Amino acid sequence: MKGKILFLAGLGVGYVLGTRAGRERYEEIKAAAKNLWNAPVVQKQVDNVQDFVKDKAPDVVDFVTDGAKKVAAQVSGRSAPAAKRTPASSTAKKSTTAKKSTTSTAKKPSSSSNS
Repeated sequence: MKGKILFLAGLGVGYVLGTRAGRERYEEIKAAAKNLWNAPVVQKQVDNVQDFVKDKAPDVVDFVTDGAKKVAAQVSGRSAPAAKRTPASSTAKKSTTAKKSTTSTAKKPSSSSNS
């Protein structure tokens, strides 16, 4: 609800400012933005970013896929394949297991009163 209110407030402010500035100012701002976007320096950086994304996209896909498989395995109760585990993750599992074993040996006093 808060997001909708903010969106409507933004629309209202934009409308008021837009009508005050008028069509001429809008066209000036639009032309300045277009000139900036088409500037050779900006376009060079756009090309650099596009090349970078093309190079890294397969790595990102593999990373996200592996992460999704690990999460799915944890949710379903199965552990991830041992060959895929990293040394850090296996160390973390060992420390978690050690913590569980120490807490499970300490017994809490039980109340024997029946109501």
